[in-house]
Formats: sequence, C-alpha cells, structure tokens
Amino acid sequence: MTEPASRAALTQMLVGAAIIGTNGMMVRLSHTSPTVSAFWRMLIATIVLALLVQFRHGWRRMPRKVWIWIAVAALAFSSDLWMWHRSIMIVGPGLSTLLANAQVFFMAMAGVLVFGEHLAPRFYAGLLCAFFGLWLLLGGDWATLPASYHWGVWLGLAAGIGYAGYNVGIKRSQEEVAKVHAHVPVTQVLCMATAGCAILLGIAALVEGDSFAIPDVQSALVLVVLAVFGHCLGWILISRAMQSLGAGMVGLLLLLQPIVAYVLDILVYPHTPTSRQWLGLAVSLAGIFIAGLQGKKKLLPDATPEAPATGQ
Repeated sequence: MTEPASRAALTQMLVGAAIIGTNGMMVRLSHTSPTVSAFWRMLIATIVLALLVQFRHGWRRMPRKVWIWIAVAALAFSSDLWMWHRSIMIVGPGLSTLLANAQVFFMAMAGVLVFGEHLAPRFYAGLLCAFFGLWLLLGGDWATLPASYHWGVWLGLAAGIGYAGYNVGIKRSQEEVAKVHAHVPVTQVLCMATAGCAILLGIAALVEGDSFAIPDVQSALVLVVLAVFGHCLGWILISRAMQSLGAGMVGLLLLLQPIVAYVLDILVYPHTPTSRQWLGLAVSLAGIFIAGLQGKKKLLPDATPEAPATGQ
C-alpha cells in the first residue's frame, strides 16, 4: 500500500469513527422516545441503502439460508438499539457508548461458540482491564446511584450482546452467499437487515403505545443526520478503510467512537468527571483494545469498498 493510500485509509477511519461517535448524542437530541428514534433511524437508513443498491448494483436473488441469517441479524440489532437508546437516556451518550463497546468481548465468545476459534491470553487480560476500568468509573458511587441508573448500565452492556449477535448474523449471511457463489452485494444484505430492524422496532413502538410523530423540524433534521451520516456514511468510510489497515490499527482507531461520545456528553451536558473517572475511561478503552486484537479479522463481517457495515 502506498503512503498516500495509507494516509487516506487512516483519514477515512478516523472520520468514520468520529461520525459514529456522535450517534448517542443525536439520539438524545432527537426528542423522541428511544424506540421511535431507533425506528426512524432504521427506516431512513433502509431508504438510503435501497437507493445505493438500486443505482449501484441492482437487486439480486438471495438463497434461503441468507434470509434466515438476515432475520437473525435484524432481530439482534433491533434489540441492541432498543436497549442502547434507553441506556443513552438514562446514563448519557458517553457511558452508554462505552458500555455497548463490550460487544468486542461478546464477539470473541461468539467466535468460540459459533466459529470454533480459541481465545488468546490477551483476551482475558483485556476483559479484566475493561471491568477494572468500569469499576473505576462506577464502583465508588454504585451503591448511592438510583436503581434506574443501574438499569441504564445493564442495558448498555446488554446492547453489546445484541450488537455481537448482529455481527454474527451478517457474517454468516455472507458465508452462505459465498457457498453458492451468488453475486449479492453486501449492501443488499445490510439493506434487508436494516429493513427488518425498522419493522421490528415499529411493532415494538406500537406495542408500547408510542407516537411516531416527530416533534419539530429540528428533531426531523437530527434523525436524518443520524440515519444518513451516523448510520450509513460513517460505516461506509470505516468499511473502506478496513481493507487497507491492520486489525490492530482498526481496533485502536475505532476507540475514537466512545471517546468522542464521552467528550460530547461532557460538553453538551456539562459535568466535570473526576480524575478517577478519567482513569477508568482510559483503562476500559485499553481493555477493549487489547481484547479486540483477538481475531478481529475473523470476527468482523467481510467488507468491500462499496459495502457499508451498519453499526451503532
């Protein structure tokens, strides 16, 4: 890879990670319920991805097993967003984004259970490091925090399980496509999974009795930015950069996402973290990075320059 290409990949990864780092704040600024904001995010993103498929590739027939794994991905990611958006409202965009990044650990476990991989010692070191960081962030005040805050933390961690399940579903759907040598663009698979998420979240909103009405023009613009830029553009840039960067570098640069989310949380909702909390953030991020080195190339869905990988 030439030096200009390397610089371009680094720039794309940094910009993409910074963009998705704003997603949590966008959810909070949308002034809609957690389920409704997730629904509109998925619906708008479905439209954008469908247009990309229509004008760049055209629609292709997909094998039945691909549809099964797409359904798994849709169910997992809709549950992820349902929990993560609630965690954002309770504990804030910064902490909820950090908690959801625990998907690194759940993906490693999925690698063992689903793909027959083995965990290296660095995974266990990263796990201990990450949980020690969370203890520094929350441990000193945990007993005095309200029960609702506790739920926000657990929901953030559980969202990581849903996100890991989504990654597994997308990866397995791509493997099924490869088995039959079908020329199905990843964008089409992602579009169908996103559409499934929109349907499931729409049903959840109806059951909860939520209104789909968007309060005002500002909220509408925030939701469009969240879907088009935060959900699609950010991961298009990341997908392209992944082709040119090593797994370790990818994992390191993606840590910009929770850092951006945490800093924005502090700036928009002013509060002053203690030195212990800053240390906890740094230790948790270090643990996520160390564990993320475990089989990252195998665990992430294959990406091509034209194939965005949707994420938080």
